[in-house]
Amino acid sequence: MKERNLALRLACLIATATGAPIASAQLLQPQPPPDSAAPVSAAAEGIYAGTRPSLLQVRTLVEAAGRQSSIGSGFLVGADGLAITNYHVVSQYALEPKTYRLEFARPDGTQGALTLLAIDVANDLAVVRVEGADLPHLEFDPTALAGEIPRGERVYAMGNPLDIGFTIVEGTYNGLVERSYNERVHFTGAINPGMSGGPAVTAAGKVAGINVAKRLDGELVSFLVPASKAAALLERARSGAPLNPAQTREEIDHQLLAWQEGFYRKLDEQGFRATKFGPYQAPESAASWFNCWARTNAEQTPKPRAQMDSSSCSSQSSLFVAEDIESGRAELTHAYVRSSDLNAFQFAAFLSQYYASASMSRSWSRKRLTQPECREEFVAPADAAAAPVLRAVWCARAYRDFAGLYDVSLTTVTQDRDREALVSRLAMQGVSYDNALALGQRFLGAIAWTR
Repeated sequence: MKERNLALRLACLIATATGAPIASAQLLQPQPPPDSAAPVSAAAEGIYAGTRPSLLQVRTLVEAAGRQSSIGSGFLVGADGLAITNYHVVSQYALEPKTYRLEFARPDGTQGALTLLAIDVANDLAVVRVEGADLPHLEFDPTALAGEIPRGERVYAMGNPLDIGFTIVEGTYNGLVERSYNERVHFTGAINPGMSGGPAVTAAGKVAGINVAKRLDGELVSFLVPASKAAALLERARSGAPLNPAQTREEIDHQLLAWQEGFYRKLDEQGFRATKFGPYQAPESAASWFNCWARTNAEQTPKPRAQMDSSSCSSQSSLFVAEDIESGRAELTHAYVRSSDLNAFQFAAFLSQYYASASMSRSWSRKRLTQPECREEFVAPADAAAAPVLRAVWCARAYRDFAGLYDVSLTTVTQDRDREALVSRLAMQGVSYDNALALGQRFLGAIAWTR
């Protein structure tokens, strides 16, 4: 399958109770000559030995059963027991503190309870506390905090993959990901489930980033949260009051609302660019953090009865909220459809079926989201010579846990011709209703005849 047919599929590197088989094929691979491997092995060995005492395994346990539901990693950043991990590692506890509890395990076998102090949902970070004093800990790399680590520098990611023990993975630091709204560092290295929240350190053993995710459709394409984001959250945790478990959902709601305000303000500032589809022009975002792909069935065999050229533009901005819900993404899709050998009645039936399938997904987390409510209208332009009449369906479903947030879709189909049409869709995740309405109105106003 070619890249253009694949969405950006990221795996948060938390190991859940479902587990995963461990491949043994690597045991059959020939080993590199000892002389070429020795320098790297010696460097990694020394870094691991110096860093290992500061590592943590972060466990989320079901309170009633006392068994772990998921595992991730973390690392100490203060002698007073403060530690960094990912938000998604502790998200079950953050959302349901009466159902789950947090524990840690250190490489020396020490175990105990963890206290959640602060979260940063947008950057997928959390600060927790381990009880103790004079604990070994890591420091942030000053060059990383300034965003000045050169591309190509060797970096070492650590964590406890698949609950098999603490490990070190050598890889390459490739700077910030281009075309991404949320800042992430591209790390070329094999990060695996269970390593989420672990540190990626320089050769000096200082933190350059925090393990967070990997691409499922590539090899060794992994991502780190920049060290500067973790340092900022740590400062907030030190200077503010710790999270009250009963108020954590309110804090998540507050952060998501604030994030989407900034996102849609910047989206508005970037504006739309007009893209031609036959006699129509349709809006696509001009923001650099949208990726667009096109498809056509023109060469399909046998020849399709309806020819279709389509484009899909998605923002690279997804936020992990819970295992069964993500937020923060916007998507614009368009399909220019015309009949090959369908009569007007057949084409209308085909178009209705395609239009219905393009509307809001019928699969969603009923635990997290309400039943969608939809409204259909015909939208007539002020100037018929400038834009076509549209049939439009507006659907919205509310977040059950977070007041003021919705998933919203706006689907339109042109009504002016009986053998060709433009089907368009705007989808928004985790958006306030006012922001959804504002963007929806701009979207409708940008569908026009080609000038």
